[in-house]
Amino acid sequence: MNVELIFRIIGMLILAAFGVYWGIQLATIFELSTLISSIVLGLVGAVIGFIFTPYVTTRPATSIRNVLSRISAQTLVAGVFGLVAGLLIAALAAFPLSLLPSPFGDVLPFIGALIFAYFGIVVFVMRQDDIINVLKYLPGRSSPSTDQAEGIPDEAAAGTILLDTSVIIDGRIADIARTGFLVGSLLIPRFVLNELQYIADSSDSLRRQRGRRGMEVLSQLQKDNVIPVQISDIDVEGIREVDEKLVV
Repeated sequence: MNVELIFRIIGMLILAAFGVYWGIQLATIFELSTLISSIVLGLVGAVIGFIFTPYVTTRPATSIRNVLSRISAQTLVAGVFGLVAGLLIAALAAFPLSLLPSPFGDVLPFIGALIFAYFGIVVFVMRQDDIINVLKYLPGRSSPSTDQAEGIPDEAAAGTILLDTSVIIDGRIADIARTGFLVGSLLIPRFVLNELQYIADSSDSLRRQRGRRGMEVLSQLQKDNVIPVQISDIDVEGIREVDEKLVV
C-alpha cells in the first residue's frame, strides 16, 4: 500500500464523516429523512475525499520536494536567511502598523509579514554570491584564493581536485560544486587549459562546440566562487600527451 492510497483512504473517511454530519443537520433544517440525507452526503464526501485528497496532500508535497532537490544548498541557505531577515523586519514593523485605524491595523501587519518575507528571500537569493563572499572574509576565517597560481599551495594540497579536459567539457562538475559537496579547491593545469582552448578553436564544428562548452563551464566555476579554482603552470617534462601528464 503506497502513501497516496493511505492519504486517499484518510481523506475519504474524514469527508465521509463531515458528509454524515451535514446530512443530519440538513435533515433537521429541511425536515428530510435523516438516514437518507446522511447516507447520501456521506457517500458524496467519501467520493470527493478519495478522488481529491492527493491533490492537496501528497502531490503538492512531491512537487515541492522535486523543486527543492534542484536547488543548490547555497541557494537554499540564502533563501532561509532571507526569510528570517524578512520576518524580523516585519515583526519590528508590526507594532506601528497595528496602531493604525481599523481595518488597516488588523490587516497590514499580516500583509507586511508576507511582503517583507518575500523580498527578504528574493534579495538574499539574488545576492547569495556576495553574501557568501562576505561570510568567507569574516574574522577567524581564511580567505579563499581564486587567483591563478604558479603552483599548488601547501595548505590546499591535501584537498586539491585535479580536473582534466573531459571532466570540464562534461559540465557536471559545476553542478556538483554548487551543491557544496566538494571540499578543497579545483586545480586546472595550464596544459589542460591549452588543450581545451585548442579544441574550442578546432575546425570541426562538433569539437569546437564541445571546447566552447568546456570554456563556459570553467568560466561558470570561477564566477560561482563556491569552491576555489586554481590554474597552475605545473608541467611534466618529456611527456606530450595530456592524459599521461595528469597520471604522472
